[in-house]
Amino acid sequence: MITAMPRIAIAMHDFAGAVHTFREVFGLPVVDFSERTVPGLGAHVGMCVPDGGSNIELMAPADPTKPLSQALQKFLDRRGDGLYALMLEAPDPDAEAVGLAERGLEVLPLMAGAGGRDVHPRSTHGVLIRVYPNGSVGDQGPQEQREPGLSGIVRTVLATADAAVAAAAYGHGFGLPVDPVREDPERGVLSAVVRPPKGGVIELVSAVDTSRPYAAEIERFVKEQGGGLYALALSASDPAAAAAVLRTRGVASTGGAIPALCAYGTRFLIT
Repeated sequence: MITAMPRIAIAMHDFAGAVHTFREVFGLPVVDFSERTVPGLGAHVGMCVPDGGSNIELMAPADPTKPLSQALQKFLDRRGDGLYALMLEAPDPDAEAVGLAERGLEVLPLMAGAGGRDVHPRSTHGVLIRVYPNGSVGDQGPQEQREPGLSGIVRTVLATADAAVAAAAYGHGFGLPVDPVREDPERGVLSAVVRPPKGGVIELVSAVDTSRPYAAEIERFVKEQGGGLYALALSASDPAAAAAVLRTRGVASTGGAIPALCAYGTRFLIT
């Protein structure tokens, strides 16, 4: 049984720069686990641990002889900095992997040194999903929250060719609650919301009416990238003011039909 969506991982070349950006620019508390993860996994790992939603995990290759570092480098060589993987939790990832495979998901062999099980993006509409044991993040204790007061990830937008088909994969395949698929005429998309028991939600979207700018952008992303993780939504008490603060600190706006800020190849929606 899937119990949580604890974090979403972003891969980047410049780990130290990313820690500085998320801590000093976004104002998010960041815990750096690199002292442990570089020797053990061959990768720098940091975690943004604000209140609410799911955490943001920062990952960068460090030791080219280790499998995780190799996987990160392969991703970076192919796509550059950007959203890398969606993490879920279960009481026993190995037992969960058996059930996932029985329900039609493509579970990968256990990676050397890994603490969880991977599900191939082919069966999850372009998203690498890793299933870890419950409590994989751990309690980091009280952390300093700075201006502009952003939460963790309250919503992950996943662009697909067909949100109804994706909803069946996430609902049946992972056993997660999924709201009824609905058409959103204003945005021109088909939408379904997946609700892990803990953490943020996952919104599956696919273009229906490409005369609407939002749908046109989603369709372009699916054609260019094959679908997958599109954007992360963080909440703030005053979204407009929070976005303005981030812009003054040098966070670029993406422009286009879906207003967003961009850092390390990742779109951030402030809601």
